[in-house]
Amino acid sequence: MAKKLYFNNSPEPFELSRTKIELFIQCPRCFYLDRKLGISRPSIPGFTLNSAVDTLLKREFDIHRTNKEAHPLMAAYGISAVPFEHEKMEEWRHNFTGVRFHYQPTNFIVFGAVDDIWINDKKELHVVDYKATSQDEEVNLEGRYKEGYKRQAEIYQWLLRQNGFQVSDIAYFVYANGRKDLEAFDGKLEFKVRIIPYLGNASWVSKKLEEIHKCLQSDEIPFPAFDCEYCAYARQANDLG
Repeated sequence: MAKKLYFNNSPEPFELSRTKIELFIQCPRCFYLDRKLGISRPSIPGFTLNSAVDTLLKREFDIHRTNKEAHPLMAAYGISAVPFEHEKMEEWRHNFTGVRFHYQPTNFIVFGAVDDIWINDKKELHVVDYKATSQDEEVNLEGRYKEGYKRQAEIYQWLLRQNGFQVSDIAYFVYANGRKDLEAFDGKLEFKVRIIPYLGNASWVSKKLEEIHKCLQSDEIPFPAFDCEYCAYARQANDLG
């Protein structure tokens, strides 16, 4: 698929994914090179086991969506909600469609693919994200890279609100932690699954979109983030001549 680059003052809306917003936050220079000049960061292999867990969790919760009932995990954590049933759910989950909104001040079509959405007794929607890992300690939302998880949920909250839905500030992470304390593999992985609530605040999203717009409109390549490993590598490689 050909990359769609940004052109100054184009009348056509520019599609901006949730992942590219995160790229801008990580490093404005990498973002500018990618979205305006077509120079992307080197790709990394996909996490296929994580994708498998994601797919199976979706199927599992879809059974309860069809039956209009809570998943046992939701009941175990005292969450008064059921999986949200909507005609656009599959579209919202698809990577290249997702939940979409045309943000007129920047002429961006902002989009992102959700893992799931639940609806509570107050008819508020909860953004739900599935995560998979394998670690000895209890899973949590602490740590620098997990700040991106939180922003991800907040962007989805913002998108759903822009589409006219009543959305709770509370998002949920369904976290599957692969067990390493068993005696043998026996041809299967076992997981401990935990639901972690997160109180989001999406008030930053609109301002960030305006910063991105200003960046793309400029003819000057931004400075790299001080901790961007990609820019550091490119700079050192260039110094070697």
